[in-house]
Amino acid sequence: MTIFIDMDEVIADTYGAHIEIYNAEFDQQLNIQSCLGSEVWQKVPVEHQESIRQHARRRGFFRGLQPIKDSQDIVKGLSKKYEVYIASAAMEYPSSLEEKSEWLDEYFPFLPWKKRILCGDKRILFGDVLIDDRSYNLKSFQGRTILFTSPHNVNSNGYERANNWLEIGEKLL
Repeated sequence: MTIFIDMDEVIADTYGAHIEIYNAEFDQQLNIQSCLGSEVWQKVPVEHQESIRQHARRRGFFRGLQPIKDSQDIVKGLSKKYEVYIASAAMEYPSSLEEKSEWLDEYFPFLPWKKRILCGDKRILFGDVLIDDRSYNLKSFQGRTILFTSPHNVNSNGYERANNWLEIGEKLL
């Protein structure tokens, strides 16, 4: 069985990083609860929205992300049982290619570079399972799709959902 796993908001906490950077730069107290069902930039004053939209273009943004809780252990278990690939739409932010690769070397060293697909469009993926936080990536996938819960997608419906990595483990291990 072949499993594709997205990076941002599935194994790497970009959402939390956006909030942390925003709070530090604008001396605010934004939190995840106040953002549920939206992108972070949608929950700040208009004059701050562009700043948040530019976080991912900053050098170091992707390299400094924290792993999502339990992702390392469960992905390692999956990789011992299945063909596991990290599939990230990284082309929108060219500096992210190197940073995401270095990040994977640090936090997921058991997944070699040959198991990393840093692409522009996930419609090219053909396999058995896709775990992603964006429903538009799941829509065209021909295999089993699992929507990984992120604050921005809490109101999305129509897909099998996993709220955390322990639930992924229950479903696939």
